[in-house]
Amino acid sequence: MRLPRVSPMLGVVLALTLVAISGCGSGGGAKGDGKIVLWMQMDPAERTRFEANLADYRAKHPDVVIESVPYDTENLRQQFQTAAAAGAGPEIIFGPSDQVGPLSLLQLLKPLETTMPAGFFDRFIPQSLDTLDGHLWAAPDQIGNHLMLLYNKALVPTPPADHAAFMATAKSLTRDGRYGFAMNMSEPYWLAPFLAGFGGWVMDASHAPSLDTPAMRDALGYLASLKAAGIMPRESDYQVAETLFKEGKAGMIVNGPWSWAGYREAGIDLGVAPLWVLPNGRAAQPMTASKGYSINTNVTADELPAVIELIEFLTSPAAELRDATRLGLLPSHRDAWADAAIQGDPVLHVSQASIQSGRRMPVVPEMRVLWDTMRPGMQQVMNGSRTPEAAAREMQAAAVQQIAGMKR
Repeated sequence: MRLPRVSPMLGVVLALTLVAISGCGSGGGAKGDGKIVLWMQMDPAERTRFEANLADYRAKHPDVVIESVPYDTENLRQQFQTAAAAGAGPEIIFGPSDQVGPLSLLQLLKPLETTMPAGFFDRFIPQSLDTLDGHLWAAPDQIGNHLMLLYNKALVPTPPADHAAFMATAKSLTRDGRYGFAMNMSEPYWLAPFLAGFGGWVMDASHAPSLDTPAMRDALGYLASLKAAGIMPRESDYQVAETLFKEGKAGMIVNGPWSWAGYREAGIDLGVAPLWVLPNGRAAQPMTASKGYSINTNVTADELPAVIELIEFLTSPAAELRDATRLGLLPSHRDAWADAAIQGDPVLHVSQASIQSGRRMPVVPEMRVLWDTMRPGMQQVMNGSRTPEAAAREMQAAAVQQIAGMKR
């Protein structure tokens, strides 16, 4: 469920609505043909689980035609914006919670608190729900997306709890072509927990960017110091870190629950722990988020009952619990969250605790801008071409400028 590159420029999106949508895939919102089309962002293992749930639904509803189309996060959002703004697109879109900001701003989604049946949202744990402008725009089927410290038990019997133990463990493992640690140093989602741990955050209470701060400088400097210590590869993006850990050439990695199944399939005896306590005495705090189902504003009153019924099924305890322990997914439904299979799984127990200590990812449209404006500065600090001080200033200036442009 990791966050790929994103583009926040909603003005560009509005221009895209003038483009023909023939390449956007099929969508039932403008057709009224009785088919339910669902576009989703899911990793392969998650998609297999989803298709199994759809098979169960089709078995009970043989007269309902459902078409699902996978996208990566950025293409999902861009293609949906183009199609829905032109009166078409799929009936349902599934993806991470921060996509609702720009989509709701463009009025492309139905507000679900008035669309779904009364009491529908009572089924979910409060941590899985995001309100924006007084509305609920997505029905979550899972909560998490949070980064944790993952370790190879064959190399790390006990996970480090603080900076000193982390460095000692990482240094002891770094030899003979193996690294003690690997992490995605290219994407700001991996920066956010350390920013929070040093006492900062990406925006203030009024959603204005708060990037040029001592906390940002400390976070950038801390991550750069890990690279300088030689415990990780000089070039470490997502793919490099992923490959090293799967091959047993890195003892520890920071990644999210979406990665666990792949590591186990690669033969790694996987351990999962919270992010460690930083030199300032505070633990790094991961961002937490949900993934869920939103309804295209173009869905008609005649189409809506079938769409609602499908979403109710896909957020039921049975659907959410399918393969949840194997994939490391934490359900959003109250009954599934409290299920014995979830509560009794030691890895998911640690995962639940990490969610409780994390911070919710903002779903406001400004968040999409911040990802893009933090990325270049982070990468420049990691490659040594910018100081943390200069990068923080430039992040803030770019974010302020782009958000002002977005709102014009």
